[in-house]
Amino acid sequence: MSKIALITGASSGIGKATACKLSESGFDLILCGRRKDRLEELAKDLQVKTLILTFDVRDLNAVNLAIDSLPADWKNIDVLVNNAGNAHGLSTFDQGDIADWDAMIDGNVKGLLYVSKAIIPNMVQRGMGHIINISSVAGKQTYENGAVYCASKKGVEAISEGMRLDLTKHGIKVTNVAPGAVQTEFSEVRFKGDKERADKVYQGFEALKAEDIADVIAYAVNAPDHVTIADVTVYAKAQSAPTTIYKK
Repeated sequence: MSKIALITGASSGIGKATACKLSESGFDLILCGRRKDRLEELAKDLQVKTLILTFDVRDLNAVNLAIDSLPADWKNIDVLVNNAGNAHGLSTFDQGDIADWDAMIDGNVKGLLYVSKAIIPNMVQRGMGHIINISSVAGKQTYENGAVYCASKKGVEAISEGMRLDLTKHGIKVTNVAPGAVQTEFSEVRFKGDKERADKVYQGFEALKAEDIADVIAYAVNAPDHVTIADVTVYAKAQSAPTTIYKK
């Protein structure tokens, strides 16, 4: 019987790459996101059983309705990949936009909590499961003009650690993955659709690809049962710290 993985933010970037990678390992997939058309397009390309859930992780009621709607044969989720998240703006604290702050805290922290709370009790009952939380190197080291985003990702780091402390006794693994500079839609969202500014972030060096992070996730979930990959930080070769990148 195939294992089931639920991936949030599966319509693009790391989430999409992870769906493709886990399908290669034979996982049946629950693809979650806000853009149904993209999820449907992705599902067509996967050679495994898929189910699509369209909801915003920031909406607690929508999260619960979506998870509750799962058919009986999809409810026993083996792997949860908490990938959905966002970055909005890059400014000094005094110039920060409160709407941006709310979006980051609601998506990166509260959204992760909402989805996890809806799924983990079943894992506890079954005495098995694996949770992958996508953090960031911003959760390891705060950088200038990124106070709230970094705070949200430090929150993910703390939640991952707390989950591991609470859930290991139930046979549940928790893996925290902290990517460095990955070339996805991330910067375009951060800069409000300013593609030219977003592209400059990745010029002069070879950034990580979404597939690189998907490889790490696949390694973690396919590790032997007695092995937990607890915490992984992944930098591009040219990167040595969140804001230190050696460009040509």
